[in-house]
Amino acid sequence: MIEKLFLTLATLALLHAAYSTYEHLSLLKALGKPEGSLPLNIVYESILALILGLLGASLNAPPLKDITWASEMKKRTIDGMDSRLGFAHYKSRGKFLFASPHDGKI
Repeated sequence: MIEKLFLTLATLALLHAAYSTYEHLSLLKALGKPEGSLPLNIVYESILALILGLLGASLNAPPLKDITWASEMKKRTIDGMDSRLGFAHYKSRGKFLFASPHDGKI
């Protein structure tokens, strides 16, 4: 439940920071000062929204799955694993691929 609250607060804080940035840039444009940095409170609000969003997303994520060989073999049978194709052999092609043109084999 708290993870959804964190995500909601992060979304609201980020939207508020975006609106505050728009207002600040509109004010700078109206005053004829297009240069200027953002106020620190907008930057801090954006960073807080990022931290809340990361915390909420990581708490909201499902538990990690086990990726060991033993857990993979629980899902499969030995017949399914042994029926796969083996490695391809290129021994017969090696004579032609790596032969010099002077051997007369080509």
